[in-house]
Amino acid sequence: MIETKDNFNADLFRKTLGCFPTGVVVVTTCGDGGAPVGVTISSFNSVSLDPPLVLWSLALDAPSLSAFRQHSSFAINILSAEQKSLCMQFSKPSEDKFRNVSWTPGLDGVPVLCDTLAVLECHNYRRYEGGDHEIFLGEVLRIGSNKKMPLVYHRGQFAELIDTAA
Repeated sequence: MIETKDNFNADLFRKTLGCFPTGVVVVTTCGDGGAPVGVTISSFNSVSLDPPLVLWSLALDAPSLSAFRQHSSFAINILSAEQKSLCMQFSKPSEDKFRNVSWTPGLDGVPVLCDTLAVLECHNYRRYEGGDHEIFLGEVLRIGSNKKMPLVYHRGQFAELIDTAA
């Protein structure tokens, strides 16, 4: 059944968006005094090949928003299927989300998580208002990846892909 904007609420909208399976990433940057900052998101997308641009969004009430606004760079850490616990660790408010997390400093000191499926290190290119979110557009300056399987989220839960290359 098709509903018009006047007839659906935020819960139905979220449920409908959940029909689209997404990868899961942890976006990282540096906060006050260079402290590592990170948050789990699924609102990530490619934008352009030339220049290489990606976008993601963060809620305006997110505690980490000011760090992402103030730092010149961020990293998109695409999680592998084995990293569900890492996804959950960065999805909840915490004093130290990086506790027991292996990472190395990347572009401009931004934390790059170890053993992820892929990483894109980005310079903040532009930011846009987007309703109750802020949209970050990043120019990709460094990348890396491996052949692990991705962590996938669909209809409010993790899903698994079948590796047909084997």
